[in-house]
Amino acid sequence: MSTPRRRIVRPALATDQTEQQRQRRALRLRGRLVDDRTALARWMSRLKRAFHAVEKLQQRVARLDRQIATLEEP
Repeated sequence: MSTPRRRIVRPALATDQTEQQRQRRALRLRGRLVDDRTALARWMSRLKRAFHAVEKLQQRVARLDRQIATLEEP
């Protein structure tokens, strides 16, 4: 035991695997990002349509309220 034990030198396989896992995870996340962006765009267009429809109805109701108020004044 006078000679030191040799250290077994192996290629850095673990870091390659972690790098591959990281790349696979990044690809999956990018795919989910694309899907979520398309879903968000679809919902935003629906939301804009609904918002403008509500806005028009509020304006119409306000206009009718004003017209009724002017008719009932005299």
